[in-house]
Amino acid sequence: MNLKLLADIAKALLLARWKQSLVAAVGVTFSITMFIALLGFMNGLNSLLDGLILNRTAHVRLFNEVKPNPNQPINLAEAFKGGHNFIQSVKSSGSRVELYNSGAIMRAVQADPRVLGFSPKINAPVLYNAGTIDINGAVSGIDVEKESKFYFFDNYVTSGKSLDLKNISNSIILGKGVADKLLAEIGDVVQVTTSQGERLPLKVVGYFQSGIADFDKVQSYASIATVQKLLGKPNNYVTDLQIKLKDLAQAPAVGKEYAQRFQCDAEDIQTANSQFETGSSVRSLISYAVGIVLLIVAGFGIYNILNMMIYDKMDTIAILKATGFSGSDVRKIFIGIALTIGILGGLTGLAFGLLISFGIDQIPFNTAALPTVKTYPVDYNPKFYVIGIVFSLITTYAAGFFPARKASKVDPVVIIRGK
Repeated sequence: MNLKLLADIAKALLLARWKQSLVAAVGVTFSITMFIALLGFMNGLNSLLDGLILNRTAHVRLFNEVKPNPNQPINLAEAFKGGHNFIQSVKSSGSRVELYNSGAIMRAVQADPRVLGFSPKINAPVLYNAGTIDINGAVSGIDVEKESKFYFFDNYVTSGKSLDLKNISNSIILGKGVADKLLAEIGDVVQVTTSQGERLPLKVVGYFQSGIADFDKVQSYASIATVQKLLGKPNNYVTDLQIKLKDLAQAPAVGKEYAQRFQCDAEDIQTANSQFETGSSVRSLISYAVGIVLLIVAGFGIYNILNMMIYDKMDTIAILKATGFSGSDVRKIFIGIALTIGILGGLTGLAFGLLISFGIDQIPFNTAALPTVKTYPVDYNPKFYVIGIVFSLITTYAAGFFPARKASKVDPVVIIRGK
């Protein structure tokens, strides 16, 4: 049968019960709107949290961990071979904390095609001297340019300029919590003492705020050269190498390979942040589940409305079939009605969902823990809109299929005889 004719009939039936059709379309619109708004907000929140943790975490971190020595000297002595060693409470060895032959390691890592980039780092426990009080803390020596390029360091410097660490000798960027404890303003000089008793005055050139308050109460940053000077170490002294890969999924395998190759410890991002990633996945799963449930509920509304339409239009269906329309034609008419409701409701829902997302994105969100975030986070990923309209069509098609099949099986003789 002519598709245009079938479309005209579907339009007439749709408009004949326009109030019920409008209710069905509103149900789809509401479902899609909430699906888009909820998914955009939840994924925006996930991205924000990922930025706080994952963006600041190396895909693979190379370091030397201080750990007990499994072989005490007595185990190596020929005289005691074959005997039982009763030594207990084995102490940590005096092995070096720095990466051995760090220059060669960095050259090898740079030549690896799987590596996007790397950033050397020195971690040093220190005491901040505030008058007669010493405050526990840590200073990290970093390559500022690489740290900003690969780990977004510059985004967390809330006052001052990160490049001042490189351009100004003996300078430091204090964690905001540390600065508050020391009452240190930009331009002030703070005294920092190492565990070996070495003391060095450092000029404050900025504040750092990660969004994790406990971290900001102890952590500060200086250039690698400054920390080497503070510790009295040579210019090849590096304790950590933070590596960023082109493919995050390769991190566990690359970490194991590097640990064996360079004879050091390695930690991959999946191991370091497994619990955090689980939380993000669960939040996203909940968002998708809620959105899909809303669409299914809207689908039941369309199903009920089409069922009522079929009962009301039995005479019309009988006349259509008596005048030459096949069961397939009748089925196409009612599926067309369902899809029309789904398309109109879905597109309207996408528009309202986008508007609500814009509205959420404008709501002020000011907190001392996240100084760089000014409004609530929203993700405008186009795939959410594609998923929304596809689920809208699938749901409305499924809701219209069974009533349409019922309509296609109507016997016109039985209906007309009953009249």
